[in-house]
Amino acid sequence: MKYGFDAIEQIDTPLKDKNICVLGSSVVYGYDSQACSIPEYFGARFGCSFTKEAVSGTTLADTGNLSYVSRLKKLDRNTRYDLFICQLSTNDASQEIPLGEICSGSGYDTSTVTGAIEFIINYARDTWNCPILFFTGSHYNSDRYDAMVKRLYELKEKYGIGILDLWNDENFNQIPDELRDLYMQDDIHPTKAGYRDWWRPELEKQLLDFITIQ
Repeated sequence: MKYGFDAIEQIDTPLKDKNICVLGSSVVYGYDSQACSIPEYFGARFGCSFTKEAVSGTTLADTGNLSYVSRLKKLDRNTRYDLFICQLSTNDASQEIPLGEICSGSGYDTSTVTGAIEFIINYARDTWNCPILFFTGSHYNSDRYDAMVKRLYELKEKYGIGILDLWNDENFNQIPDELRDLYMQDDIHPTKAGYRDWWRPELEKQLLDFITIQ
């Protein structure tokens, strides 16, 4: 297929032969891209293996047994991960999940966005002792998601996590309408062309910048 991932050229990076975990919702699943998204691209591009834990419609906040928090706890604690990547879910914004407050102790309110993110960071760090990254979606009209991104940066200062930020890059987000129609199924979900030719170059650049300083 024209925008398939099968012809992706592998490059030599520190991620070769490493194992990564990617936790997310429909954006990680590949809602409009035949289930091909970021994990598949990184696997092909970097020569790494991956666990893709993605369920459409799910939230960071612990709203049920399919939430990020619940699914994270079900991952094999004995698997070695060299990198943990988490999608900043847009579903928390669309479902109006409370943002919550940054915890001053250890009791995270995982029913809120902030508490769930803090739980995920600490659980992943304690379980796999590897670098932790969150990534945002490209920009769309959402004050709630904007507030989530701002909070993520506050948590970066607290925990030293990495952020792959597509949200705040004005140059990245200024594409003509005809390309947006090609790259995005809607405001949130990339097509296969969108993953491969729009999101991928910027995510790849930021990811490689991050791992070189680890």
